[in-house]
Amino acid sequence: MFTGIIESLGTVKNIVKEGENIHITIESDFTSELKVDQSIAHDGVCLTIVNINNKEYTVTAIKETLDKSNLKHLTIGSKINLERAMILGARLDGHIVQGHVDQTAVCTNIIEEDGSWVFSFKYDSSYNNITIEKGSITVNGTSLTVVNSKKNSFSVAIIPYTYEYTNFHTFKIGTEVNLEFDVIGKYVARLLEK
Repeated sequence: MFTGIIESLGTVKNIVKEGENIHITIESDFTSELKVDQSIAHDGVCLTIVNINNKEYTVTAIKETLDKSNLKHLTIGSKINLERAMILGARLDGHIVQGHVDQTAVCTNIIEEDGSWVFSFKYDSSYNNITIEKGSITVNGTSLTVVNSKKNSFSVAIIPYTYEYTNFHTFKIGTEVNLEFDVIGKYVARLLEK
């Protein structure tokens, strides 16, 4: 379980393909605190640490994960949002995030608004995921509030701190991002379908 509050911006140092899987090696400022078997959210995707070497650690992404997320686009030097699993009893500063990406979206617009930014995204509505105005959404693992909610698109407002300390500053129009829709909203939507 995660909160969507990004702890660190990691750098991809190596990618090794093995069959349909990839092993991703990442440098992070909290690597010294990690251990093998620990779960870390990488752009919102929960992956297990399989190796640690000095300031770098390695995780493995399987075909299913690559098919449903933007991790297939990583290259050496890519910046990736990182969050360790939440600690029971700690404050929940973002919202409840499972680390299970529902689908991807594409950035369709970026507007700078005198020190902050509005990012707009479009996603395939055939998966029956929804956003609601002022509801929660996770974009590349970052807990955000939805604005301008529509059937297959939404926007989020980004403050300077989030822009600088997450990979939002690397986004361009056409950038593919990972989405995890609000878990409570998903359960309510499923109940209403029945």
